[in-house]
Parts: sequence; C-alpha cells; structure tokens
Amino acid sequence: MQPFSVPVQITLQGGRRRQGRTAFTASGKNRNIDHHDRDLPDVHKKLPPSAGEDRAMLLGFAMMGFSVLMFFLLGITILKPFLLSTQREESNCTVIRTHIMDDWMDCAFICGVDCRGEGKYPCLQVFVNLTHSGQKALLHYNEEAVQINSKCFYTPKCHRDRNDLLTSALDIKEFFDHKNGTPFTCFYSPDNQSEDVILIKKYDQMVLFHCLFWPTLTLLGGALIVGMVRLTQYLSLLCEKYSAAHRDEVGGKVPYVEQHQFKLWSVGRSKARSREILRWWPD
Repeated sequence: MQPFSVPVQITLQGGRRRQGRTAFTASGKNRNIDHHDRDLPDVHKKLPPSAGEDRAMLLGFAMMGFSVLMFFLLGITILKPFLLSTQREESNCTVIRTHIMDDWMDCAFICGVDCRGEGKYPCLQVFVNLTHSGQKALLHYNEEAVQINSKCFYTPKCHRDRNDLLTSALDIKEFFDHKNGTPFTCFYSPDNQSEDVILIKKYDQMVLFHCLFWPTLTLLGGALIVGMVRLTQYLSLLCEKYSAAHRDEVGGKVPYVEQHQFKLWSVGRSKARSREILRWWPD
C-alpha cells in the first residue's frame, strides 16, 4: 500500500492546485469583467464652467448686445438722415452779397417744465456763385439748415434776447463780407437744379464709416470672446474623454497579463510534478 500513498497525495495536491488555479482564474476574470463593466465616467456631460469663463461669456454677450444697441441708435440718428439726404458734390463758391431780412422769423423755446415762449430771430441770407457753372445760389450752413428753413443761412437757438441774436447774425455777415471774391469750398446737388448749396456736410462718408465700423468691431469682438470660450470648453471635454479612455485601456491589460503569467507558471509546475511522479512510480 505504500506505493499508492504518493499518487493519492499527489491527486489531492493536484485537486487543491486546480481548485486554487480555478479560483485565481475566476477572480482574474471577475476583475477584468468588473473593470470593463463598471460605469465609465460620463465625459459627454458638460464640464462645470469656471468663474473666469462665466465672466468672459458675460463680457462677450454684453459687447454683442451693446453693438446691436449702437446699430439701432446710430441708424436712427445718422444713417437714416444720411440715406434720405440729397447727395451733394464738392465745388467752389464765391460770395456775391449778404443780407439780413427785415422780417424776422418766428421761433419757439422752452423756459421751464410747463413754460413755452415765442420769439423771433433775424434771417441771414448769403448769396454765392458756383464756380463750375456760374449759377447763383443761396448758401446754407448744412443739410439741417435747409430742412428747417430754406430761406436763411442758419437757424439760431431761439431765446428772448433779440440783441444777442442780432449780434450773432451780424458777426456771420461780417465774416462772409470779408470773403467777398475769395473762393471757398461748398457742396451742391447735381441731380436737381435747386438754388441751395451748403457750406459743410454733416453726413459724409467718414461719418458713415465710423457709424458702421465701431459697432461691427464691437460685435465681432464679443462673438470672438464667446467663440474662444466655447472652443476652450470643447477642448477640455475632449481631453477628459481621451484621458478616461487611456486609463481604461491601461487598466484592462493588467488582469490579462497576470492571468497569462499564472498559466505559464502552472504549466511549468505541472511538468515538474509529472517528472517527480514518474521517478517515484514503481516499475
């Protein structure tokens, strides 16, 4: 019976060894399954924005809102009158004569919250000669002066002091009297044969450029800030996503390597035990 004690012992040891190997393999599989089956971090969810990003987004939207408000205000006050005004070309004018009408023009002014007064102002007329055509025309200060009163050079601010209004008109008359015979720049309308020319243009191309350039620049700046913040958030989301995927890939290889190393060790132990059994087995 002595020769059979070794195989029985070996069989028991082999059973324990197989049981341990099965348990280790199962634990390795369970670790692998648990690793792959556990919930991955939801990288598709929106990352919480920082305080700096919130301020940048607020600044960008504020700039865009302010630019829209600028477009609205400048469009009403400047762009619309510019488009409705008569297009004028530059020319040279020489003063023919100046004259203050005997009949003063009526005007109204505000003297308080519920107070309105009436007054009169002198009407100064400046007659000029257009150099390029030789046509006689009535000179006005700007486009608004033509629209308010087409008979006078300008319309002063109305108030009760008649002497002050007359002094201002006489000063302007004296200024043009000294220019008698001296050409100066004026603007006329080539489309209609009106006798109205203006001294300065209130709405020119440069004013139109500034009315469109600065609101547009503010709008683009705000949109750029918002776009950069959005791009930064998107890149952060991609970085978090790829980092999580890399951690999953590295973590999934460890159980497989351990299992492979255990299999090689088990095969080596089995071969060594088989040689030992054959050596002790009776012939």
